[in-house]
Amino acid sequence: MTTAQPIQYLGAIITAAVLSYVIIWAILPLLLRHALARPNARSSHRVPTPQGAGIAVITATVAVSLALCARSHLADTTTLAILFGATLFMAFVGLADDIRSIPVLPRLLLQALAVAAIVLTTPDSLRIVSNCPLWIERALLLLVLIWFVNLVNFMDGLDLMTAAEVVPVTAALVLLGGMGSIPASVTLVAAALCGAMVGFAPFNRPTAKVFLGDVGSLPIGLLVGWCLLQLAYHQHLVAALLLPLYYLSDTTITLLRRIVRREAFWKAHRSHIYQRATDNGFTVSEVVSRVFMVNTGLGILAVASTMSPALSIRLLLLAGGCVAVAGLLYGFVRPRQ
Repeated sequence: MTTAQPIQYLGAIITAAVLSYVIIWAILPLLLRHALARPNARSSHRVPTPQGAGIAVITATVAVSLALCARSHLADTTTLAILFGATLFMAFVGLADDIRSIPVLPRLLLQALAVAAIVLTTPDSLRIVSNCPLWIERALLLLVLIWFVNLVNFMDGLDLMTAAEVVPVTAALVLLGGMGSIPASVTLVAAALCGAMVGFAPFNRPTAKVFLGDVGSLPIGLLVGWCLLQLAYHQHLVAALLLPLYYLSDTTITLLRRIVRREAFWKAHRSHIYQRATDNGFTVSEVVSRVFMVNTGLGILAVASTMSPALSIRLLLLAGGCVAVAGLLYGFVRPRQ
């Protein structure tokens, strides 16, 4: 496995953070004029707020990742071309949806094209369950990654929420890359995305000056999902489950709850558990700080799981993560005194 120096990962984080911050600062007046998200019954914000900062986050992530990977010859050119081509395609789909809402079915089909380009071109040697027929594994991964892209989009409904998820997850991936658990090219992508989100955070802290928009949340979901897939391909499935466990739990529980209630679950809504927390008396800052702390804890458990050869220990760490997430969700759904 090709490696890189930790200084390269730190450089990717810093460079992407600065580039993301500068681009957002430069385009913010344009977004204020042409890309206002006006509040409605499903919104968490109360005043018109510009959206589209994802343009800067994705630009910084792709530019820094490409530059550093090419400079160090850390990845196959075709692999990166497919990944970033799919990422930019997903960003354009999100931008179109931000400007004029795309119906559900065409939107899912376009997302599926981007996801399929990544999943179906993965080398046959990269497997999660070697005993499972390849076509079944790839079909399941296609569905899982489409779901993951959308759940990141669903969870982007509160100031700093996406940063509170993506920064701990990508930081843990960088640490895992430094330990040799994933390839250096994957680590550099995670580092660049981590930095880009750090650069975005000052503009998105409560009360937000700008939102990511679908142009950001959709491709961010694709990039994070791809990084987690690489972790699973390198036989760290427990770590790949632990890192996004809060997002997986909140969205899956919410989806099942809406299906049981026979609600139009495919339509925009405001019934995620983190959104219900604000209705139950939590401030936005309290919600995102608790999510950030739990995600940081999940990152520590994920790193620990890669260091243990015993399956029993890894499963125990996964159970610990489930308990932590369950405690957070239970606290959110209870009205504060």
